[in-house]
Amino acid sequence: MAMSVLRAETFYLPPAVEPVDAWADTPAAELVFRWMEHRMQRRVPLPTAVVDEAYFARINQNRWLADCVCGSAQVVSPADPRYGCTECGYGWCGLVFPEDVAAVESEMLLQAKPYLRNWWHPDDPANPDRPEPDPPVDPPVVTP
Repeated sequence: MAMSVLRAETFYLPPAVEPVDAWADTPAAELVFRWMEHRMQRRVPLPTAVVDEAYFARINQNRWLADCVCGSAQVVSPADPRYGCTECGYGWCGLVFPEDVAAVESEMLLQAKPYLRNWWHPDDPANPDRPEPDPPVDPPVVTP
């Protein structure tokens, strides 16, 4: 069976000494904060502000990711399309996922090697495969 595309809820799991469902009540976008707290052994506060900005989610090596303006990135989930940065504390912003997440994930499963599963939203300005817009056509010069 092919390995599914990883989402926050399948990537950020409680430590082995805790029950597997110990974080089941934590929203997907907040799991990274619990995970970071456990790994760093210190509090990582949740963002308190909502930012009027949206990031594009993408698939990178079989993981749904979002990149922060500070250069950090984290695994995200279409089940909870929010992003808050654990590095710089940037507030909650919305995430833009494809309209049909299941279709994109199914398409990724066609690639047998998970580390080659990459996808960018077609509207993402950072998309390296984004088609270049046609250059403007100069109107013909009319001479009297």
